Amino acid sequence: MAHPGEVDLARLLRALDPVLDDEAWVFCALPGDQPPNVQLDAAVTVREPEGWTAVVPRARADAAGLAYHGVFRRVTLTVHSSLEAVGLLAAVARALAERGIACNAVSGFHHDHLFVPAARADEAAAVLAHLSTQAADGEVRTGSAVVDPVRHVEIPVADLDRAIDVHAPV
Repeated sequence: MAHPGEVDLARLLRALDPVLDDEAWVFCALPGDQPPNVQLDAAVTVREPEGWTAVVPRARADAAGLAYHGVFRRVTLTVHSSLEAVGLLAAVARALAERGIACNAVSGFHHDHLFVPAARADEAAAVLAHLSTQAADGEVRTGSAVVDPVRHVEIPVADLDRAIDVHAPV
């Protein structure tokens, strides 16, 4: 059975099409062992040994009196990535990490979603758009090397800064 969604890293990076959500999101540790209330309108829920975590709109958390630390915005990578795709989140996280931007990633069936600090959300979206542009221009990071899919040449990580200027303004 074919896997739904794209698995090829080069195609995924070229088609990232990051979209920044206007909503402010917060991560809340919920009391008790019951699943989150539907009224919280959680984008994500995670059941951990310590209890439930819910990523909810800040306004809903405030209205419910829930504690949280930090405010985030969601960047959705609108490319339809397969749940079995390898390297997409690593490449995206690396691009953001090189700018010192925290990234909390969640994969849905159709798309990957990144919760980034609200104060740096516009910059994060720009970094991801720049990464996609670089991939479309022919050079794609794949972990230990940069691969030029047109010339099929690998460039070692040691030469990565020369191959892709990760410090260029976006």
